[in-house]
Amino acid sequence: MPRNGVRFSCRSARKLLPQPLLLTAAWLLLTGRGVGAQKVRVEEELEAYPNESVDLRCQFIDSDSITKLTQVSWIWEPTEGQRDNIAVFHPMYGQSFPDLAFKDRVAFLHNKLVNPSIRISDLRMSDAGRYTCEYATYPTGNEQATTTLVMLAKPKNSANVVTVQAGTKAMVVAQCQAADAKPAATIKWLASVGGNHTTSSTAGPDGTVTVRSEYRLVPTPADDGREVTCMVDQRTQDKTWTHQLRLSVEYPPSVSIEGYDHNWFMGRSDAVLVCTAKGNPQPTTVTWTAASGPLPDSVLVDGNKLTVRKVDDTVNTTFICEVKNKHGAAKHQITTFVIEALEDPSSTGAVAGAVIGSLLALLSVVALVAVLVMRGRRQHQRGGGGADSVAAGGGSGNGADYGNKARLLFGGEGRNNNGPTYKYREGCDNTGTLTEKANDFRRLHQHPAKPSTHDILLDEAERRKFDDSLEEDECYDRFDGGNPPAYGGGDAMYLDDDMESQRDGSVISRTAIYV
Repeated sequence: MPRNGVRFSCRSARKLLPQPLLLTAAWLLLTGRGVGAQKVRVEEELEAYPNESVDLRCQFIDSDSITKLTQVSWIWEPTEGQRDNIAVFHPMYGQSFPDLAFKDRVAFLHNKLVNPSIRISDLRMSDAGRYTCEYATYPTGNEQATTTLVMLAKPKNSANVVTVQAGTKAMVVAQCQAADAKPAATIKWLASVGGNHTTSSTAGPDGTVTVRSEYRLVPTPADDGREVTCMVDQRTQDKTWTHQLRLSVEYPPSVSIEGYDHNWFMGRSDAVLVCTAKGNPQPTTVTWTAASGPLPDSVLVDGNKLTVRKVDDTVNTTFICEVKNKHGAAKHQITTFVIEALEDPSSTGAVAGAVIGSLLALLSVVALVAVLVMRGRRQHQRGGGGADSVAAGGGSGNGADYGNKARLLFGGEGRNNNGPTYKYREGCDNTGTLTEKANDFRRLHQHPAKPSTHDILLDEAERRKFDDSLEEDECYDRFDGGNPPAYGGGDAMYLDDDMESQRDGSVISRTAIYV
C-alpha cells in the first residue's frame, strides 16, 4: 500500500507539475541529502594508548531551523560488519550505555544534542575500531560521521646476555625483545665480533606484537667482555632505543707470575712476586709452592701475593703458583737466583770519588818513581862509580865510564850483587858482544827492593850515545909498541892487552868476570 501510494504520489506529481518544476524538486532533494552528510562534524582519526583516555568529539553544525534533532547514538564497529551501540542520548529520556564492555568507562561530556561528545577512559587495546556519531533528525532522517580510533602500544624493550662456555659451535650469546607493541617494532644489532642474528614475532590477542631477536656466534675466550648493542625502532618512540651488552664467555684460567727483576741480592728486603690469573669465572683459589719443598720461613703469602721479607740462600729456588676455577686449573713457575749483595746506590757518588782519588794518587806515585829512575840512570851515565862500581885496580869513584861494558847499578860497599854474571869482550872499534850467564839461584833469591837485571842494562839508544863520547885514545893501540902492558903480579896478573884504562885512572879487564 505505501509503495502504491508512493507510486501514486510520483505519478500525480508528474501529471500535476510541469517538467521544469520536477527537475528542480529532484535537485533540491539531492542537495538536501548532500548537505545532510556534512552536518555532523567529527575527527577523522585518533591515536591513543592503553590505560589512557580519549575524547571522541561530535557536533551537529546545521543552522536550519527546519531540522529537528530527536536522538544521538555512538556506534562501535570493532570489525567489519559488527555494530555495537555503546552510548545513547535522548533529550527526554536522558543517557543510556547499553554495551557492558564500556560500562562505567564511557560518559557524555555535554548534555546537549548539538554536542554529544563522549570520553572513553581506561582504554584497552581491544577498544580500537570505528566509532560513528549518528543523529536521528526530522524530517531529513539519520545524519552521521565516523572516527577511527587507532590504539598504539609502546614496546616493552629489554636485552640480556646469555652466559656460555667457550667452544666450537655457534650459540646464542645475547637476546633482545620488544614486547606487546603496536605496531610491531624492528630490532637491529651493532657488534664488533663476528656473528649473526635471527628475529621472530608473535601476535597477541589484543592486537599487539612481540618481536624477539637472538645474537649467535662461536664463543672464544677473547670474546669475553666484548660489547654488542641492541637497537629497537617503533612508531611510538621519539628515538631509537639502544642497550649495550658485555658478552660473558666462561673458560679455564690462565696464569703468570710477575715482579721478578733478576736483582735478588743477599739481604734485600721485601722482594715481591704476584700471581696474575685470568679466567671466567675469576679464579678464587690461589696456591703457592716451592719446587725445593716447603716455602722458606722468610716467605709470606697473602692471596696471589708472595713476599720475601729478607732474601737469603733459602729462596734460591723455583716458586710455583696454581689457580683454579670451575672449568679447570692452571699453574706457572719462575726460578729465582740469589746474587751477592750490591752496594747501596746512594753511595755511588762517594765510591766514584774514592776511585778517582785513588787513581790520582797512583798516577802521582808512578810519576815520582819515573823521576827517580831517570835520575839514577843519568848519574850512572856520568860515571858515578866509587863504592857502587867494581873494577880491577880500584878507582876514584867519580867519573868512571865503562863504555859498552856491563855495569852494576845501585851497588854498595860490602854488598854482594847476586845478579847474573856477564863476560865482556871488545875491540878498538867499540864493538863487542855481551853474553848473559843466567844464574837461576841468584834470580830467585834477589831482594825484592833490588832492580832486575834488565834495569841494570842501558837501552840501546843510551849506550850508543855514551859510546860516541869516548875518546879515540882509549883504544888498545894507544899502548906503545903495540903490545899492552901487564898489570898486577902472580895469579892476579892481567895482560896489558886484556886491560882497559878508564878516565879516572883505573883499569879493568876485558875478559874478567865481574860479580
